[in-house]
Amino acid sequence: MGVLSLAIWTPIAFGALLLMFSGDKYAGLSRWLALVGSLAGLVATFPLMAGFVPGTADMQFVEKVSWIDTFHIFYHVGVDGISFWFVPLTAFITVIVVIASWQSITSRVNQYMSAFLILSGIMIGVFCALDGMLFYVFFEGTLIPMYLIIGVWGGPRKIYAAFKFFLYTLLGSLLMLIAMLYLYNEAGGSFDIAAWHAVPLSAHAQTMLFFAFVAAFAVKIPMWPVHTWLPDVHVEAPTGGSAVLAAIMLKLGAYGFLRFSLPIAPDASREWAWLMITLSLVAVIYVGLVAMVQKDMKKLVAYSSVAHMGFVTLGFFIFNDLGVSGGIAQMIAHGFVSAAMFLSIGVLYDRLHTRDIADYGGVVNTMPNFAAFALLFFMANCGLPGTAGFVGEWMVILAAVKSNFWIGMAAATALIWGAAYSLWMFKRVYLGAPGNANVRAMLDIGRREFLVLALLAVAILAMGLYPKPVTDVTDASVAQLLKHVAMSKLN
Repeated sequence: MGVLSLAIWTPIAFGALLLMFSGDKYAGLSRWLALVGSLAGLVATFPLMAGFVPGTADMQFVEKVSWIDTFHIFYHVGVDGISFWFVPLTAFITVIVVIASWQSITSRVNQYMSAFLILSGIMIGVFCALDGMLFYVFFEGTLIPMYLIIGVWGGPRKIYAAFKFFLYTLLGSLLMLIAMLYLYNEAGGSFDIAAWHAVPLSAHAQTMLFFAFVAAFAVKIPMWPVHTWLPDVHVEAPTGGSAVLAAIMLKLGAYGFLRFSLPIAPDASREWAWLMITLSLVAVIYVGLVAMVQKDMKKLVAYSSVAHMGFVTLGFFIFNDLGVSGGIAQMIAHGFVSAAMFLSIGVLYDRLHTRDIADYGGVVNTMPNFAAFALLFFMANCGLPGTAGFVGEWMVILAAVKSNFWIGMAAATALIWGAAYSLWMFKRVYLGAPGNANVRAMLDIGRREFLVLALLAVAILAMGLYPKPVTDVTDASVAQLLKHVAMSKLN
């Protein structure tokens, strides 16, 4: 079994074979099995990180085995500079979520942990798939465990939120399936994604394919105006579900643009770039303003995620090296920061069982260690220099200014709104005198919570202070992608 297969199937094996059948009576055993499984999944990515060669756009660690001979479908996986970092990121966030959910989940613990480990392996599969049908199976497969996580362990309106999540993402993906079947025929009966990149297409065909892929990936990100499912899902999902959804699942849509939309339909991508830039700027500015008026902490951070992901799509459709690299860096940074933000809200919710900002105030007085971590995470969410949140956003803004000053200036206003809603929420929740007796009775974080937040803090600071490993890996693949997009495929 190859390196990538180990990274994909190790957490799935633990989740499906061991945890699923460990029994609800043995909650303690289930937690430890989940921790071992998530750590094994992370360790399985170490050979990938040690052996990956930067400076080339070629696919590495490629595995190709016939899967469905009749339709020439292969189990075909590999990574390049664009997909590389998302494999260890997914495995790392899974470990964090397992530890963070140690005490907050008390019912069906084995099934809860099993869903997360299976989801982890499937998401890694999405980032590694080089066969269109394999990508589609993995891409759609993520819906099942996340649907269960929301629908079984969510809040009072969990069924509504789970159904909305499933319906939105499934409908968009059906259009993507139609596009893939068309490409299969055009490529002479091949689901090889690299072959699809080379297929010449008419302007009309490219436009139809472009919007079919946009339907699937824009909902997943989610872009404005198909973002309305995300706040509902975040509010109802358990803390671990929100962390994984924001940190990894939203990135599947953004990754799809780089692997499908841009290289398969380059002419249509350039033609409709103005629309994607406009929608991205609306997300960055308008949704940021919407975040400012939220009363629920999770809703505020959910709208914040939509705004931050707007930088990703903005960077992609500016079509220069700095913009695309900045978009990828923003995806990775948002993975750390959004997970930290939602897990911090989970710490508060575990104590008072409310997410309303008005129910808090003066938390720093009773939880000083936790408040210190929270301040770092809020600053990263603002895009403070020295944190991961700064790197990608600043690269995208510079790229936007290089392309068009007014687009860059509009995007830069997001830093103002981000600071406004982040710091205002921090002020109301953490600063001042204790808001009520419940806040005065709160206990500071224990060793387990400290470990989770410390790991995320280290990751946020490490990427913020030294982003070179990220950009060095992506540079060659981004340059190759942009070279491909610049060439017409009109037949």
